[in-house]
Amino acid sequence: MNRIFKEFRDFAMRGNLVELAIAFVMGVAFASLVTSFIETMINPVLGAIFGQPSFSSLTIDLWSNATLRYGAFLTAIINFAAIAATVFFFIVKPYNIWQAKRQVEEEAPPPPPEDDETLVVLRQIRDALAGD
Repeated sequence: MNRIFKEFRDFAMRGNLVELAIAFVMGVAFASLVTSFIETMINPVLGAIFGQPSFSSLTIDLWSNATLRYGAFLTAIINFAAIAATVFFFIVKPYNIWQAKRQVEEEAPPPPPEDDETLVVLRQIRDALAGD
């Protein structure tokens, strides 16, 4: 029985599982942040443009008590587009720019040493060609 508990403890405390749990918690927190941004910043702007921030009340009455609630779907599409744009422009683009700058800094080759024989020969060739 102790062996089973030890195996379970080893499984539960494995690095990947702990990192996954942390990523999940951070993802949930980030989702609430983005949702709050959309509800408090984007939807009021949409409301000012279109007269209402939510189109959920838009419906079409069909036959016998059936109602097509196309406004709720339209609101979901707009919210998705707003969330995708927010994540792209405020998270993905700045992160990609930062990564590109970091990669350029890391890839910059070190200057060649002054005593490199190849460099000395190339300088001699350059000087000889410049003299003609």
